[in-house]
Amino acid sequence: MADTTNVLTLEHEIMPVLTQRRSPRAYSDKAVAAEVVAQIFTAASSAASCYGEQPWRYIMGSQTSSPDAFEKILGGLMEFNQAWAKKAHVLAVGVAKLNFSHDGNANGWAKYDVGQATATLAVEAAELGLQIHQMAGFSPDALRTAFSIPEGFEPVVVFTLGYPGPASDLPAGLSEKETAPRTRKPLAEFLFEGAWPTLAGERYDQAPV
Repeated sequence: MADTTNVLTLEHEIMPVLTQRRSPRAYSDKAVAAEVVAQIFTAASSAASCYGEQPWRYIMGSQTSSPDAFEKILGGLMEFNQAWAKKAHVLAVGVAKLNFSHDGNANGWAKYDVGQATATLAVEAAELGLQIHQMAGFSPDALRTAFSIPEGFEPVVVFTLGYPGPASDLPAGLSEKETAPRTRKPLAEFLFEGAWPTLAGERYDQAPV
């Protein structure tokens, strides 16, 4: 059953599972069954990719079935993220294969495609009542060393996977973030038909003339 905690409200109706997807820092102690983990990562296979390359690779560690890998991934996180991510049942590293298999040329869309695959598995997780929290606060070099990731592959994201837990388990500052209202920019701020607009409050590399 999908988790309905802190569901996002938007200006237009979309599929409920998309509003249920969120990025919690509080996780329960409930283990995630191996078949559920497999189902969630299988969802990544359905994502689109340039030339059908599917350049995503995932290294995962489970607190129960692969605790050594879990600790290696945890050790590659920034200290701030370690403090809460250690409670998740699964940690995973999303890795991009940087060159196309069919001709060896650089794949400029590899990281984009890893993002597509990870977003897809995040929705599958939400549908099953789990959530992932994607993080940029990690050391690619530490993970490359810990897992002997070869040249031509680059860690681009680390994420938790587990069943959400109570916000009260988090320190005060984080618990407030966990329960704060979720907001998104209105459509008018990111959908432009016909021309590039000049929007008040938008950031530019240089001041608009």
